Amino acid sequence: MTSPEAQLTSFDAARSAVRTLSDDGVREVVLCPGSRSAPLAYALAEAEQAGVLRVHVRIDERDAGFTALGLSLATSRPVAIVTTSGTAVGELLPAVMEANHAAVPLVVLSADRPAELRGTGANQTTRQAGLFGTHVRCSVDIEAGLDPAADIRRALLASEGMTLTGGDADLNPLAAGTNTPPPATQHTHLQQSVRGPVQVNLAFRDPLVPGDDDGDAPPLSVPIPGGAAGTGGDTSLIDLVREAELPERRTVVVAGHDATALAERFARALGLPLLAEPSSNARFGPQAIGPYRVLLQEFDARIERVVVFGRPTLSRPVARLLAQREHPSALYVPEPVAWFEPGRRADRVITELTELAAFAGRAPAGWIDAWKAAAVRATDIIDTAIAGEEPTGLELARLVWDADTGPLVLGSSNAIRDADLAAVPGTTGRPVYANRGLAGIDGTLATATGIALGSADHRGERTTVLLGDVTFLHDVGGLFLGAGENVPPMDLVVLNDGGGAIFSTLEHGALAEQQVYAGTVERYFGTPQTVDLRALAAAYGLDYVRVGEARALGPVLAAGPTVDAETRRRIVDVRIDSSGIRALHQGINARVTATA
Repeated sequence: MTSPEAQLTSFDAARSAVRTLSDDGVREVVLCPGSRSAPLAYALAEAEQAGVLRVHVRIDERDAGFTALGLSLATSRPVAIVTTSGTAVGELLPAVMEANHAAVPLVVLSADRPAELRGTGANQTTRQAGLFGTHVRCSVDIEAGLDPAADIRRALLASEGMTLTGGDADLNPLAAGTNTPPPATQHTHLQQSVRGPVQVNLAFRDPLVPGDDDGDAPPLSVPIPGGAAGTGGDTSLIDLVREAELPERRTVVVAGHDATALAERFARALGLPLLAEPSSNARFGPQAIGPYRVLLQEFDARIERVVVFGRPTLSRPVARLLAQREHPSALYVPEPVAWFEPGRRADRVITELTELAAFAGRAPAGWIDAWKAAAVRATDIIDTAIAGEEPTGLELARLVWDADTGPLVLGSSNAIRDADLAAVPGTTGRPVYANRGLAGIDGTLATATGIALGSADHRGERTTVLLGDVTFLHDVGGLFLGAGENVPPMDLVVLNDGGGAIFSTLEHGALAEQQVYAGTVERYFGTPQTVDLRALAAAYGLDYVRVGEARALGPVLAAGPTVDAETRRRIVDVRIDSSGIRALHQGINARVTATA
């Protein structure tokens, strides 16, 4: 136990915490106001004034968590979130869960009461250390008065997927502990694990504000330029794959969420069809088959093997393909991932590209041509089905995809699935993001805001968000940015069909056609709404434009905001009739099957 004489004031401990964050490369921090976290707030203000990091203030901890998630996605760096004690910490759970399953490095700095106040009924005091359970890579509880630097450094390593080990002493940060710096006498090294969120619970005693002698802070670090996410993979290995002697097999490459452009390069090197989800960041190039979802039944009997990059989550036909043992499948996992547990999947797990190529083989003559011809036929059918004056979700998704005005964020439910079916692969890719760790609609606007903030710094482009009205309303508080906060350039394209129309495309849609269940499905699943999005835009200071015809969307997106030069965010409200969605999709599937 550290002696009282050696203890730090709360402000000095907070300064040490912030200095450690900046020294170890954290450049973005999301802060929620609070009393117990005040020492961190003042320390962060110093650091921001020194130019070593940037602070984003949010009044809603749930949105703060998702904003940090988006910032981390856009910059590929750990991002810190600071909260006060009590329920404020619990509000971060949804974002921490998403970050866990999507392997996003978040650093939760939760302020807490000192040990002597815990369990006494003191205001805003609960057992918050370890609150996130298995969803964090590391959880440390730091006593008031102690220097948090060593534990924060260990937590940052854990968020980046690195476990510190040394001799016989296991310094694995996955085991929660308190103030256990690595022994100086032992050789230590890093062992790779899975990136993800961590929690550092910091106890502070009064006083919680700087004293008269706290004006002179030690020098802070020099800023380090941020980096954008890479495309993954080694070009030299792809060259080896391209030149290898391989057997011919009718293999398909499935690129799920976060597959990266490596999946496209692999499929192109072997001449294989590429079935790429929108958020795979591999949906481009000559091998990409846009409407693959409606073609799998046609090609099912001819497919011999399946190679998987990333995490496929969108399509039931793909899920059925991977479940069939007649089609041996291999999952490429070059480094640890967070979205499945070893031994829980039937796929063969492969860590080397050369081994993956040997499993996949090279496409036989005519294999990719057959897929391309079928894709042209299916695309023509989709074009015919969505042609007309009334906009559809499929047409909207295609137009947003084709606009290619910068980073694209896709909401869960129908928006990303419409893009999966209708978006035509281009010759190059654009950055595409989605919360597919747990595929929820929670926090979509806040996540997109974080992505836009991180992307605008690197590329200066406007971020486009395509999402349904329920997803939009679920996180409408994410529109709020306080006076003086950074406002990123964003277009929020709302597929406004008056409720949760995705359920009409599932089994519930069939029940809705029966009188006995129609009301139940409409109210309990469809959750109809009549919110005035124009009024919401005015309330939060966004530009607003209503689009009545889908074909008008392209010029609207190209034109940018229309109110004045200060408007950087805009709601594009596209009204769509949801009554025909089920019939539209059924008709497309039936016509594709009939013309096979």
